[in-house]
Amino acid sequence: MASVLIREAKEGDCGNILRMIRELAEYEKLSDQVKISEEALRADGFGENPFFHCLVAEILPAPGEPQGSCMVGYGLYYFIYSTWTGRNIYLEDIYVKPEYRGQGIGSKIIKKVAEVALDKGCSQFRLAVLDWNKKAVDLYKALGARDLTEAEGWHSFRFEGEAMRELAGK
Repeated sequence: MASVLIREAKEGDCGNILRMIRELAEYEKLSDQVKISEEALRADGFGENPFFHCLVAEILPAPGEPQGSCMVGYGLYYFIYSTWTGRNIYLEDIYVKPEYRGQGIGSKIIKKVAEVALDKGCSQFRLAVLDWNKKAVDLYKALGARDLTEAEGWHSFRFEGEAMRELAGK
């Protein structure tokens, strides 16, 4: 049986990460919103001051198997700050290829992000999920996450494009 390795992404992983970002967007029925390029991932995640960090899940071949490792998932996160609680970590994406789901790989990625959060002194680990993704909601709750929409009534908003330019007066 092959084993699973959760490791920090390297710059050379950006092509595989971008492919999985597109797969996740397709799963979420939001493919038209993916504008990122492999070059942008390289620049934004692996420069002097990275905007994000990423973990990848690899299936390692069993001893004696001829094929190499296979990337099957990723978790992309970054640090944010709460004026109420201080340092936080935000998991922007978590994805495991469909044929590898149900094997605990997603949970391993989430647990590794929690480990990073604690190592960096974070008081909270935040993430968002689409309301129709019941499997993910159930997993997060089973792992101990609180649904802030249910518990506190928070709604998430974003400004983009023309709305952002208008706000900035540009």
